[in-house]
Amino acid sequence: MDALFRLSKATRRLRTSTLFLQSTRPVLSPPISNPKIQISPSSHSFTTNLFNSLHTHTRGLPNYVYVQQNHNFRDFNPTQLVKNAGISTLGFEKKEENEKKEEKIVKGCSWIDLYLPKKVVGYAHLARLDKPIGTWLLAWPCMWSITLAASPGSFPDFKMMALFGCGAFLLRGAGCTINDLLDRDIDIKVERTRMRPIASGALTRFQGLCFLGIQLFLGLGILLQLNSYSQILGASSLLLVFTYPLMKRFTFWPQAYLGLTFNWGALLGWAAIRGSLDPTIVFPLYFSGVCWTLVYDTIYAHQDKEDDLKVGVKSTALRFGDSTKEWVSGFGTACIGSLALSGFNANIGWPYFVFLTAASGQLAWQIWTVDLSSRADCNRKFVSNKWFGAMIFSGILFGRLVS
Repeated sequence: MDALFRLSKATRRLRTSTLFLQSTRPVLSPPISNPKIQISPSSHSFTTNLFNSLHTHTRGLPNYVYVQQNHNFRDFNPTQLVKNAGISTLGFEKKEENEKKEEKIVKGCSWIDLYLPKKVVGYAHLARLDKPIGTWLLAWPCMWSITLAASPGSFPDFKMMALFGCGAFLLRGAGCTINDLLDRDIDIKVERTRMRPIASGALTRFQGLCFLGIQLFLGLGILLQLNSYSQILGASSLLLVFTYPLMKRFTFWPQAYLGLTFNWGALLGWAAIRGSLDPTIVFPLYFSGVCWTLVYDTIYAHQDKEDDLKVGVKSTALRFGDSTKEWVSGFGTACIGSLALSGFNANIGWPYFVFLTAASGQLAWQIWTVDLSSRADCNRKFVSNKWFGAMIFSGILFGRLVS
């Protein structure tokens, strides 16, 4: 009884502009004999649950009131109100916490913000741990090459695939760190990138450099486990990695330069297995990867074309403009043709060409259905390229097993 008296007193202190009778929104009632109301959460909002629960325990009493505040309505806190009155809220605190987590996700936060320690959140965002598509796109050409280099009728070297998978993860993270270090002045002017750790000030450039050193050191540990030929070939790719972020300042073709960088694994994977390169197989494979990158990264670049124009950076999205679909269709055709040539020169079995046909359909679907004016659709089509990579890998695997 005493609890509800205190609740009544707290409510009267709320600044209100109107106070009227309404049977569907009960807040208070005269004191009753149940001073410890037990409130349980449901699928409705907290406030609705509170009103309904109080209504249950004050059923039959006439003076239900609805409180409508003026400019301070947002400050109304039902949880604090009932706590001050001594009423138990049971699971409401937990429900409010979950709702806050859901609200964070809706606003663009990821699992990194929700579950990782605060000290590592910035570094996790710097390495794009919540966006694994970059690792997939870097890893697939490596996996294609390693599997293609396997002996006919044999499975690929799984240890080597694991090494290259870890290497792709580390090198992609290092590439993102380099990109953010060099592009800070641009990132703060672009809507999609302005909240990146270095651009937003969550991490300093010195912290970014230290993190980059750790990433490159771990990558070196993987590179040293390969043969000497592969070590030299792998180290030479660092020139591409460090200079790629600068290309958007000088040329409308940074996506082509990214293709040279991201598909280096098509050369390195074969060299790691065979100790040398077979130009008739790996060069068409490498070229197909470059054309593939021109397709997916041009689509991706359409997300930022308005900001790019304002900032003054270049991209194939701006270069192609309204002719983008025609251009990327040409690159897609070149990609599929080069993959077919590489497989033919490698004497791979018929399943490869079946999967290649399916992958061609997936690539065509991307190109002709993408809405280049929709950032969300451009991103969806971009992310779907992990399935294109998986189809080509499956074709090489089964084709090699039956060859």
